[in-house]
Amino acid sequence: MKTKDLGDSVQIIISDNANGIEKELQRKIMEPFYTTKEVGKGTGLGLSISYSIIEDHMGEVEIVSEMGVGTKFIVTLPLVS
Repeated sequence: MKTKDLGDSVQIIISDNANGIEKELQRKIMEPFYTTKEVGKGTGLGLSISYSIIEDHMGEVEIVSEMGVGTKFIVTLPLVS
């Protein structure tokens, strides 16, 4: 995890070196109840709840993913003075 001070906002960058996320799945993973896990192993609410909290704070989430390399979630939140 890394953080960046952008002056009027802050970025939190969370990355991994796993398999990556296919483009078509990137559009779906923030939807409530969407999961790639088998039945009974996940609710599909984790990213949806996180996304809602970020939006409630006027923030944004960007997904940068490369198959076979990994994924970065870049969360940008405005700073309040």
